[in-house]
Amino acid sequence: MSTQAKTPAAKPAAPAQKKSGGIPAGVVMLILFVIAQLFFRFVMGDGSRFEGGTNEGHPHPGDYLAIAFKGGAIVPVLMTCFLISLTFSIERLITIGKAKGSGDVNAFVRKIQSLLDKDDTDAALKECDKQKGSVGNVTLAAVKKYKQLSTDGSLDKEQKLAALSKEVEEATSLELPMLEKNLTIIATLASVSTLIGLLGTVIGMIKAFSALGNSGGSTDSTALANGISEALVNTALGIGTSAVCIIAYNFFTSKIDELTYSVDEIGLSINQNYATHHN
Repeated sequence: MSTQAKTPAAKPAAPAQKKSGGIPAGVVMLILFVIAQLFFRFVMGDGSRFEGGTNEGHPHPGDYLAIAFKGGAIVPVLMTCFLISLTFSIERLITIGKAKGSGDVNAFVRKIQSLLDKDDTDAALKECDKQKGSVGNVTLAAVKKYKQLSTDGSLDKEQKLAALSKEVEEATSLELPMLEKNLTIIATLASVSTLIGLLGTVIGMIKAFSALGNSGGSTDSTALANGISEALVNTALGIGTSAVCIIAYNFFTSKIDELTYSVDEIGLSINQNYATHHN
């Protein structure tokens, strides 16, 4: 009986670890909340902005930060919503800009189509390296598979086309989903900020009517005006933040749709070119 130990089968390669996506969204939102609170208390609530040198007094005419401070405790929450939408909008703008690559996407698509019509895969690979970005990466993977299949005699034409389509789908599934990261947060803030502003409005109106009810027959105009002012400040901040979020979400969604269309167009074009020029 042989005592030689059997060589264990090689373990499948572990999947590649995804790169870190940077600071988690929750941590970013917490940091922005702290920033908003500090700005609210020490900048907007600075006594020099108010009559009498204290934020208990009336805001100086034309000092809108001091006027917004009178909106109460809901104001820093709305400011946080605005800062979150602004921060993630800038982050998405940079990410989508990188995904497009270094050149015009439409020109790149046409160039690749032209090169594949000539069956010049080497030149197409060089164009992909120049373009970079998500569109360039997906196209690079597809063209490499195209070149490999063109010399592969073990598969029939239908199998090669299926393999090429699968390669495009896999490359797309790795690249494009990251473009939609954090868009859910922006979309949520579009509705939540309006509700938070409405909450601030209701609180301000409660204070106004409470002051009116406790005046004992004589209207306390100062308390009434403060309550109404608080209500209107929160309404304005809530609506303004919601508008920014809606515009940003629709803008980025349209940009992502354009990139997705370009990738789909490239994938279809590569398949058609292979079907036309190869067996």
